[in-house]
Amino acid sequence: MAQLTDDCFAQGGPLMRVEEARRLLTERITAVTDSERVPLTEALGRILAEDVVSPVNIPPAPNSAVDGYAVYHADLDPEQETRLPVAGRITAGQQDLPAARRGTAVRIFTGARMPAGEDGGPETVMMQEDCTLEGETVVIRPGIKRGANAREAGEDVSEGATVLHAGQRLRPQDVGQAAAVGRQDLLVSTRLKVALFSTGDELREPGDALGPGAIYDSNRYTIHALLTGLGCAVDDLGILPDRLDTVRDALDGAGGRHDLIVTSGGVSVGEEDHVKSAVEALGQLHLWRLAVKPGRPIALGQVGRVPFVGLPGNPVAVVVTFLTVVRPLILRLMGGQDAPPHTFRVRAGFDHKKKKDRREWVRARLVGDPSGALTAEKFPRDGAGILSSLVAADGLVELPEDLTRLEAGAMVEFLPFSEVAQ
Repeated sequence: MAQLTDDCFAQGGPLMRVEEARRLLTERITAVTDSERVPLTEALGRILAEDVVSPVNIPPAPNSAVDGYAVYHADLDPEQETRLPVAGRITAGQQDLPAARRGTAVRIFTGARMPAGEDGGPETVMMQEDCTLEGETVVIRPGIKRGANAREAGEDVSEGATVLHAGQRLRPQDVGQAAAVGRQDLLVSTRLKVALFSTGDELREPGDALGPGAIYDSNRYTIHALLTGLGCAVDDLGILPDRLDTVRDALDGAGGRHDLIVTSGGVSVGEEDHVKSAVEALGQLHLWRLAVKPGRPIALGQVGRVPFVGLPGNPVAVVVTFLTVVRPLILRLMGGQDAPPHTFRVRAGFDHKKKKDRREWVRARLVGDPSGALTAEKFPRDGAGILSSLVAADGLVELPEDLTRLEAGAMVEFLPFSEVAQ
């Protein structure tokens, strides 16, 4: 297991742009997890720790892409219908194949191997919907191209090709690809063991009675869901009271059993913000003042040699900073590739003013018009503490640093939650 250097999160100076934060993480953060073999049924969402090379061709032999009739293209009349006797039948998985003679057709089904024969055998398949069967004779329309509806050996994957690459996060189709080349299991990074806790005498667990000044702890549950969605093994340490010794002892104990410690709030300079003091007593802490809204600052440091992330206290800022900074950090800690999420262009359905040199994410939902075009409609309230705005939104409109005024109708980049919140 690798360890991070003591100063991997060191960063000072003015407000930091998002690209700079991501660059620093790419340069300084290495994988800290080991690897393990898991069956394919347990591989979804895991980080692949090996290249997967196909030992076979897919398909292994030429085969039919449709139900129909295998024919020699040279036997077909290009101008009028062709009548050929049906001289055999081949189903998918059939081992003994009839030989196909020139001037005949072979009934064939999807996935069945193409028959052998003269000049290499038939190379074209006519779909059954485009044929008429008259007794033992098939009538074929003119105009089909040579090789139509027939798959070549290795057309999908050739033997020796790398089909999956180390560092990618496995999707359902990736798991299927591994099965297609005969793999029963895959080498993946072990799950990142994350300690998660909240601090605050005002916080209560959902379901408990709320006294005066108390609120339910929603941030911890939001972060827990985001972490598990990334494939982490989360150890929920609950709510810690606002006492320095309790927070310090919890951090000290978590550092020996986890790969990462995450919390929200408690890292500013208030008298009751004990997380900052506790982390500094056990290691070091750096406040990254990001040029973003919502979300700054984010605390990054180490408890001993274990990385620590202190997210903001406001619920919306928690989600935005997690998606933009913590998510790529976690993927790198698990050996994942640095792959920025995909955004797509939509039309803005709102006006907006913002400060220069600051990136903003605006909560929005997508509304389609009769033509199918999508417009991003801004949530009417944009406070960083309004968690319901995230519930109502489909994603975030990303506004770049150099933009100061957005007018309705302009094209903007939209980041759907489905791209990052899983």
